[in-house]
Amino acid sequence: MKNHCKTAIMFRLSSIILVMIFTVFCDAGVFAAEPPVTNRTELLADSKNFLPVGDLSKQSLVIITPSTKKYEAFIRQAERYAPIGAFSFASLGSVVTQSQVILVVAERSELRSDILSRLRTYAAKGQTIVFCEIGGNSYSLPAGLTADMIHLRNPVKTKAAQRDMAMSVFGGLPITSGKNKRAQTRLQYDDGQVQSWGLDVMKMTRKIDAIADEAMKEQATPGMVVMIVKNGAVLLEKAYGFHTYDKSQRTTSNDIFDLASVSKIAATTPLMMHLYETKKVQLDSTLGFYLPAASRSNKAKTSLRTVLLHEGGFEPYIPFYRDLKPEDVQREASATHGVQMADHAFLRNGYYEQIMWPKMLASPIKDAGKYVYSDISMYAMKEVAEKVTNERIEPYLQKWLYGRIGMQTTGYNPRKRFPKDRLVPTENDTTFRKELLQGYVHDQGAAMANGVAGHAGLFASANDLAIYGQMLLNRGTYGGVRYFQSATVDLFTSRQSLTSRRGLGFDRYDMDTSKAYPSQLANESVYGHTGFTGTCLWIDPKNQLVYIFLSNRVYPDVSNKLYDLNIRSRIQDAVYETINETR
Repeated sequence: MKNHCKTAIMFRLSSIILVMIFTVFCDAGVFAAEPPVTNRTELLADSKNFLPVGDLSKQSLVIITPSTKKYEAFIRQAERYAPIGAFSFASLGSVVTQSQVILVVAERSELRSDILSRLRTYAAKGQTIVFCEIGGNSYSLPAGLTADMIHLRNPVKTKAAQRDMAMSVFGGLPITSGKNKRAQTRLQYDDGQVQSWGLDVMKMTRKIDAIADEAMKEQATPGMVVMIVKNGAVLLEKAYGFHTYDKSQRTTSNDIFDLASVSKIAATTPLMMHLYETKKVQLDSTLGFYLPAASRSNKAKTSLRTVLLHEGGFEPYIPFYRDLKPEDVQREASATHGVQMADHAFLRNGYYEQIMWPKMLASPIKDAGKYVYSDISMYAMKEVAEKVTNERIEPYLQKWLYGRIGMQTTGYNPRKRFPKDRLVPTENDTTFRKELLQGYVHDQGAAMANGVAGHAGLFASANDLAIYGQMLLNRGTYGGVRYFQSATVDLFTSRQSLTSRRGLGFDRYDMDTSKAYPSQLANESVYGHTGFTGTCLWIDPKNQLVYIFLSNRVYPDVSNKLYDLNIRSRIQDAVYETINETR
């Protein structure tokens, strides 16, 4: 037993060292291998080193401009980074006086005397003023603005210059001109810059287009979004097809998808990483230690490490919905039935706490120590997280991660926050909820848990996953904020099992499968996860790559065509082929 433990420890150490070799150059929190840029934006004044904008939860931002139409390119680019409103000078409202940071986007000649007076008033009240001067050729602030205001300028009056300015404000582009240099700290969205790497992005896109067209022609999925990020810059962000096969609504790149099991690594696992790092949980402590109910079960001595590796011997899946009685579900909400699982499906209150969770704790343990992928594992991790934080997982994640980093769509139960047409429908559930699911989680168990579960329930757009993936590539930092210590990212994402390919919560590359997983050309550094609804997020430290695929392959009912055609894997291979052509 001692030899086995020693071997396991040495194995884990060697795995961590391997990942560190691939990623050590990202530890400083700025982007490695930055592409050559032609950003002509200069930072002329920033006495407090405010830029690029940091933790988004610490300040509310607003854009004011003489014309929201004229400066739409700046506004749209800024919206990629942060929730931000935009107002014309003619319609300044109370939201401006309440905002902590005011981005003034204009030509110098457009700053009327009344606007200058207002800006001085805002500054006197402690608001941060950032003057983003488009088309400027002077190094000084306009007369009437105070010296403590931040001043950027770009001499060019083009939409591209507006986008560059917005990216400079948020750290999407490094500022390399002038005396005040700034590093890149967030994603770069202008893919026109990346051609200088020698990558044939057009050729790659044609390959991906053909694979996507095949998927839709074979009805593997009615539509999809593909996003590729390399070296901190977006190579491709493209939507294909439609929400449904009747082609009534086109898919867009900012649509919100049901992530299914990608929830495991975009919600539950990062929260467990945070709790591990802050010493609120220990990986080798047990479920019984953290959960009183578990201490009276056969899972009392199961360690958190074992659970995260899917080696606890838990049942893979329990079809809870099959145990429902007719009186447990009704078509309208009431005082007794408030758990909404679909537009017209309401579960009786307390069902998860009274029936589902006790049934999980009482379920048998088989072959503990062997790898058996289990949703029950992540149900348990959510329970641990909520117990030690004394807070529900959803608001905790919003405050600690999503709101700070700029993940504006990510969360549970999106029908409470977004219009229905932004939410891509999944299955036409004819057996359980008996209606089309749109904005309600596809997974039956997660739906019965009020839409919030450790294994499923999260919804997000591709851009949000790109932000999250880049933070992990940076080994814990993004936008100038450190979310994890580098060692924590290395520990959870590297191979940690003697019996499987798994990391802690994260899935990983496997060269031993018949097709290689997740793709033929992936490598040992790759980690991420797939989702049952037809989603995946894969992160490749060796190539500084993030690959995102979102689809609704379960519409109108569950089909295996996406798997059978290897759509996700072949698109990933197309990316690697493009990278390999430059070597």
